[in-house]
Amino acid sequence: MRTLSTRRSAIVKCLAVLACAAASTGTAFADAYPSKPINFVVPYPPGGASDIIARLIAERLQTSLKQPVVVENRPGANGIIAYQYVAKAPADGHTILMANIGPSAINPSIYKKLPYDALKDFAPVTLVSWVPLMVVANPSLGVNTVPELIAKAKVAPGTLSYGVSGNGTAGHLAMELFKSNAGIDIKPVPYKGDTPALSDTMAGQVNVMMATVVAAAPHVASGRLKALAVTTKERLPASPNIPSVAESGMPGFEAVSWGGILAPAGTPKPVVDKLNAEIVKILKLPEVKERFAAAGAEVVHSTPEEFAKYIADETAKWGKIAQAAQVSMD
Repeated sequence: MRTLSTRRSAIVKCLAVLACAAASTGTAFADAYPSKPINFVVPYPPGGASDIIARLIAERLQTSLKQPVVVENRPGANGIIAYQYVAKAPADGHTILMANIGPSAINPSIYKKLPYDALKDFAPVTLVSWVPLMVVANPSLGVNTVPELIAKAKVAPGTLSYGVSGNGTAGHLAMELFKSNAGIDIKPVPYKGDTPALSDTMAGQVNVMMATVVAAAPHVASGRLKALAVTTKERLPASPNIPSVAESGMPGFEAVSWGGILAPAGTPKPVVDKLNAEIVKILKLPEVKERFAAAGAEVVHSTPEEFAKYIADETAKWGKIAQAAQVSMD
């Protein structure tokens, strides 16, 4: 008759065998991956920062993985169309997503119902980029610094306006965070994208805007816009004469539009780890860093676990801001 200790020993051995079998199966799966072309989905139209970055990565990833990596643009509905598509794709690593702050960390707070769960329906692979924002003003406003903008806004609450490239975008909520910290009232004016919002800022139809550095920099260089500050904690190496919001009287302020790569939830961890390793190698290449910089982005990378925590932290951060500013898309 078998004793209790004998049974426990048998169970432990059985579990150990199963664990080894699962590990070897996962390793074998990763070794065989990819077995067909990889579909790299981008939630925005061709030509934008996310699309440029995705194509830059895809070009090198297909060389290292020895399978075609096809970039597919699925724009619309603040990224919802692309996210829903990838969330329902087979979890085998052959469909990946160019994630962004808006659909991942902001949409859950501004939509009552989403056809995807930003935290549960995806397997984070790695962060890939930070795209700084810039506070710009029409030169006729007569302000040259953040403190001057705040002072002008306080003299006449509600009379100044700011352009919004889209409700619920990083620039929109970043300006709401700025307003809250400064204790000022500047009215939002929504547009469909950076280009029309910047055009009206330059024309004086709105007074200020928080735009991506890549979109705003040419107009600052031409003198049609005045750069007041950047939204990174420190000054940008490419624009050393422009102070950060944090050093302009708002310590700790930081707001960047970020990008990363997600796979469908349930993608085997060995596959996620393989993707992470190959993509991080690409991101460390000097020529890739140069190309990112040319597109107005900074290379960053992380482990899958670090990226998962980053998304959760960003979701909590922007959720509080959206709630306080009563930003809603429903």
